[in-house]
Amino acid sequence: MFIQDLKNDFYRQLIGKRILIIVNYDVDAICASKILQSLFKYDHMLYTVVPIMGITGLRRAYSEHQGDVKYVLLVNCGGCVDIVELLQPSEDVTFYICDSHRPLDVCNVYSDRQVCILGDPALEENIPAFESIFYDSEGEDDDEHEDGDDADSGAGDSDADADEDRDGDSVERERQRAPKLSRMQRHEQRVMRQRARRQWELERDRIMFDYTQFSYYGRSTALLIFELAWKLSKDNMDLLWWAIVGISEQLLLGKIESGAYTLELEHIQSHVSRLTNKTNDQNTMSASKISFENDLHLVLYRHWTVTESMRYSRYSACQMKLWTLRGEKRLHELLVEMGLPLVAARQTFSAMDMVLRKEFYTMVEQLAEKYSLPDIVYGTFTLSYGYRSRYAAADYVYALLAILQSIKKHKTPEDCFMEASDALTRQHKDLLNGGIDNAKLLHAAIFRQVQSCLEAHQVHSTGSFFYYVLQEEHAFFSYPYALALLAKFVLHGHVATTRARQAPDLPLIATCPLDAAQGMCLLVGIAPVREDSPKNFFGKAFDQAAQKSKTSLLQDFFEPSIVQLRQSDLTRFLDALTVLLT
Repeated sequence: MFIQDLKNDFYRQLIGKRILIIVNYDVDAICASKILQSLFKYDHMLYTVVPIMGITGLRRAYSEHQGDVKYVLLVNCGGCVDIVELLQPSEDVTFYICDSHRPLDVCNVYSDRQVCILGDPALEENIPAFESIFYDSEGEDDDEHEDGDDADSGAGDSDADADEDRDGDSVERERQRAPKLSRMQRHEQRVMRQRARRQWELERDRIMFDYTQFSYYGRSTALLIFELAWKLSKDNMDLLWWAIVGISEQLLLGKIESGAYTLELEHIQSHVSRLTNKTNDQNTMSASKISFENDLHLVLYRHWTVTESMRYSRYSACQMKLWTLRGEKRLHELLVEMGLPLVAARQTFSAMDMVLRKEFYTMVEQLAEKYSLPDIVYGTFTLSYGYRSRYAAADYVYALLAILQSIKKHKTPEDCFMEASDALTRQHKDLLNGGIDNAKLLHAAIFRQVQSCLEAHQVHSTGSFFYYVLQEEHAFFSYPYALALLAKFVLHGHVATTRARQAPDLPLIATCPLDAAQGMCLLVGIAPVREDSPKNFFGKAFDQAAQKSKTSLLQDFFEPSIVQLRQSDLTRFLDALTVLLT
C-alpha cells in the first residue's frame, strides 16, 4: 500500500524502534541514506545500514539481520519484486519501500499492512486494478463441495446419519439453496466457469505484460527523503545538496527525461532560497552556499583541462566526432574562434587566466549552434564553501560513481560504499578529489575504448539491434555503471558516424567478460538514440530470449536491463533475441 503522509505514517512510526536500512549500490540511494541517517541521529534512533548490489544481497542482508528487527527500510531496492514472497518474513515485520525503480510489483502495491511504499499513487503509471489481476476462487470451491455432496448422497445410511448431525446453520443454508441442478447442468456450468477463468487469465497476462514491459525510473529517492526532512523542520544546506546530487545522477545517467528534471528544479530553487535566507553563518570558511546556474555538459571541466573535458564528454565528442582527425581539427577551430589559446586550453581549468575562466561559459554558449552543440547548456546547482572549493552537482555524481566502481582485491563493495558515503560530507574533501581523479581515468578509458571500437568497426547489426562484444576482462568495464556509460557512448558514436538511416532507431547490447574462471559475462541493453523516453524494454526481452534459447540468465540487479550469463551461451542468446525483436 502507498503512504503519502511520510511525517506521521512513516517517520513517527519508527521513533524509538530499531531499524534495518538496506541500501542499493547507487548514488541516489547513498544520498537518500545519508539524509535518513542525519534524521535518525537527530532523534537518537537505533539503526543498521547494509549496502547491497542485487536481489541475492538483499536476501542475505535480511537473513543476517532479521533477528531483532521488526522495521525494515529498503532504499532504491525491493519495489519491483514481491518482497514478502522473496524474504518470507514473519507477520509482525513491516517493510517500508522507498524505491525509484519502476514498475512497482503489484503484490507490494496491494499489500494490506506488511509492505508500505513511500510515495504518491497518483504519480504512478498504469497500475492494474485489483480485480483485473487477482482472482477470487471461493465460488469455485463452493461448487466443488456441492458436487462432492451430490456424489456422496447415494452412499449408505451412515452418511444420512451424519447429515442429520449437521449444525443448524448448515441445514438452514441447505434449505435456502436454489433448486438442485441436474448433473449435466452442473457440468455445463463448470465448463463455462473454466472457460471464463481461462479468458480472465489471458486478459490478466496481457495486462501484466503491458504493465511490466518497460523498466524505467520514478522520482529521485533522495529528493523524496529531503522533503520529509523539510516537513520535520530538520533540513539544512547539506541535506539539500545531497538531494540535488541524487536527482543529478538520474539526469546524467539518463534515468529520467530532461523535462521531469526541469520541473523538479523549480521546487529545489525554492528550497535553496529559503535555506540561504535562513542561514546566518558569517564565517565564510565554514558557510556553504548553493547557487543555481546554467552550466555545460562537459565532464569535470572545472577540475580538468578544457581540451580533455571536451574530448571525453559523450555529447561534445559524438557531435564533433572527436575520435577522428577531422573532429580534432574542428575542436581546434572552436578553441581558436572562442579566443582560447591552445596553451591555456591544455592547462588545468583552475590554473587558467581569470578572465578566460569567467568568459568560458559565454564563449561556448555563443558558438554552440555553429558547432552542432545546441544542447550543451543545462540548468544545475553548484556548491561553494571556503575560498577555493567550488563543485557542480555533476562533479559529485561522477566522483561517487568512480568510487563505487573502484572495487579491488583489498577493497570490498562495502568499503567503496562507505567511502562514497563519506565523500558526500565536506570534511572528507580528499575522498571527493580522489573520486574525481578516478572519474577522469574512467572517462579517458571509455573514450579510448570507443575510439578503437569505431575505428575497428566492432559494432555489428542484427537488423533489429546493434551489439558490441568486449573480448577481454577490463579493469573498468566489468562493472555495471561503467559498462552502461561505455555502451551509451558507443551507440551515440556509431549513430554519429554510420550512414544507415535506421541507426537512430536501433538499441545496442554491450557485453564484457566478468569472471574468466566461471566463464560469465555482463550484458547491458541501451535504448535507441532517437527515443525521448528513458524507458527500457530489454529486461522483459532478455527474459523471453532466455526462455526461448533455454539459457540460464542471472537477473540479479535491480536494473532489469543489466544481466549476467555464461559466455558459451552468448551466441545462442543473441540469436534468440534477434528472432524475438525482428
